[in-house]
Amino acid sequence: MPTSTPTQLSRALREAPPRKATPLDLFQLAKRQWLAGERIDVGALAARLKIGRATAFRWVGSRDLLLGEILWSMCETLMTEAASKAPGRGAARIAAICETAVRAIVNFRPLRQFVRQDPEYALRLLVSKIGPVQRRSIDQVRDLLQAEAARGLVLPLGVDTLAYLIVRLCESFIYADVISDQQVDVGDAGLAVQLLLSGRVEQVP
Repeated sequence: MPTSTPTQLSRALREAPPRKATPLDLFQLAKRQWLAGERIDVGALAARLKIGRATAFRWVGSRDLLLGEILWSMCETLMTEAASKAPGRGAARIAAICETAVRAIVNFRPLRQFVRQDPEYALRLLVSKIGPVQRRSIDQVRDLLQAEAARGLVLPLGVDTLAYLIVRLCESFIYADVISDQQVDVGDAGLAVQLLLSGRVEQVP
């Protein structure tokens, strides 16, 4: 029969201390705010999670590093999805992945809004060594190149050079309007990657 007498379990549940926040909790909260277009403030995040400001900064390093991780989490997801959908093999597959990823990033509204708000700061995080996005993108493209090379693709240049060039090429399509006020067709990104990987060099007469 039901009883109002508390059990040991019910007492333990009521008396259990609240779960302490973790670095992942801070990251997820910051990511939700970024997606909503809100400004990221590490001190405010610490207050929301009821942790010390010093603890929050120890977890994330700096606001720039936190934003870099948020930006990379978005780009990595879009690039992974592009790779999972790409057909074929060799240069054609790598080109298809790049074109799909470029198109997805260009159309990702939170990122475009972030870049519009402060283009110089955003590009510093996205396309330089200040943030992790460019470095990890190069690593991901290098993995793609090595996988296709193992399946028979002949690389016209060293894999490290090609990975760097492909990422820089894709960046030029994604941020053309911000970098040089140019309007480009993102559909040409895949073609440009294929041309880079073709290895065709005409000899100067």
